Amino acid sequence: MQKEITDDLDALVSVLTPPLAQALREVNRSEDLLEIVLDLGRLPEARFIDGEVVLSNQEVCQADIDYVVSRIGDFGDDNRAGIERTLHRISAIRNRKGRIVGLTCRVGRAVYGTIDIVQDIVESGKSIMFLGRPGVGKTTMLREAARVLAEKKRVVIVDTSNEIGGDGDIPHPAIGRARRMQVATPALQHAVMIEAVENHMPEVIVI
Repeated sequence: MQKEITDDLDALVSVLTPPLAQALREVNRSEDLLEIVLDLGRLPEARFIDGEVVLSNQEVCQADIDYVVSRIGDFGDDNRAGIERTLHRISAIRNRKGRIVGLTCRVGRAVYGTIDIVQDIVESGKSIMFLGRPGVGKTTMLREAARVLAEKKRVVIVDTSNEIGGDGDIPHPAIGRARRMQVATPALQHAVMIEAVENHMPEVIVI
């Protein structure tokens, strides 16, 4: 299968303030974009595979952060939010009073055709654990594994921070026929895993 990438990048760019959105478009490196970082009192940055680009010579103000927060989903106990029907993840940094003073807006991409190298292991029926540093594609691989397995088996995703299936009640098409159970708070992940087994008869659980 030929590799195919979908990133819904316009949905992420649209939550930024218009000047930042325009600056990001002018950089014109969407394929290499990893995340956008907005920290109060610092210059806004776009981080790419090979380095960072400053998007403005004006420091991020509270209004910039509030603008983005008002246009995305609610933050959970893990300080993560998303954009409905996309795989993008926005993580918050808060001050001691709970006010958001920093945002990391990570680009979420669905990459189809990425599990060829491990497909035999994925389809073997044995348990698998993916390890690696942030950004190497663990979640992308999990998502694709869930999609491929769901073509023949009952697959349930226990989505602790909506990172695998995306934000909102309708999961992203990248998980195929797999079913997704959301987790109210990370501390309850184990309870939702048990509920998945007891109530929905999965042959495969993805977490």
